[in-house]
Amino acid sequence: MNSDRKAAIIAGVLLIIADVFGVPSMILSKPLLDAPDYLVKIFANTNQIYMATFLVLIMAAACTGISIAMYPVLKKFNSGLALASVGFRIVEAVFEFAGAICLLLLVTLSEDLIKAGVQDSSYFQTIGGLLLATHDYITEVMMLMTWGIGALIYCYIFYQPRLVPRWLSVWGLVVYPLLISASILTLFHLIIPLGTIWGILVLPAALQEIVLAVWLIVKGFNPSAIAALSAKVDMNKGNKK
Repeated sequence: MNSDRKAAIIAGVLLIIADVFGVPSMILSKPLLDAPDYLVKIFANTNQIYMATFLVLIMAAACTGISIAMYPVLKKFNSGLALASVGFRIVEAVFEFAGAICLLLLVTLSEDLIKAGVQDSSYFQTIGGLLLATHDYITEVMMLMTWGIGALIYCYIFYQPRLVPRWLSVWGLVVYPLLISASILTLFHLIIPLGTIWGILVLPAALQEIVLAVWLIVKGFNPSAIAALSAKVDMNKGNKK
């Protein structure tokens, strides 16, 4: 098995991990965070928040590795965009880690609130509101936006040399702008995360990643495209001599 094939398999596995762990983390945490008495709800469901945090951390680690795994192949076709793709997906992972920290801080704050009693709740509600707003801004806007930009870049690199089938690249080029628009609409409170419109804009991108992941694991990158590039490079070297 050559290095390009290994890179495809690793990237495919990481793509599946990122998608599979991402949605359950939101399902576990979102209902608690959206409750009017969210600090009380968090205290009563601490293990649920811990599980959501654990899933986010795994997702963040996977996102860090996706473009890094693909970079040795992508840089052969466009080194600048390949590096940009790595950068955006690493930034995405940083936002995910920051969101996980916010969840853990909310757990600590909820415990302190219960210990202090309701007479001191205004202070905790203020701090909690800031943490909650930070978490939502990070996970519902910045994380989605950086995910979409990073994925859009490598789908663009895929397209011209047919590193993966054209239909799969085009699918990504269509759905990732929708994903980015979901983050912008969420920022301006025009749609609700996990709502119907949000799902219409986001889920096609998640499905594309799953299909791409399966393709990379089973088929890998198109060896003909890589061979054609190598032949072109060798020809250019020969002409220079």
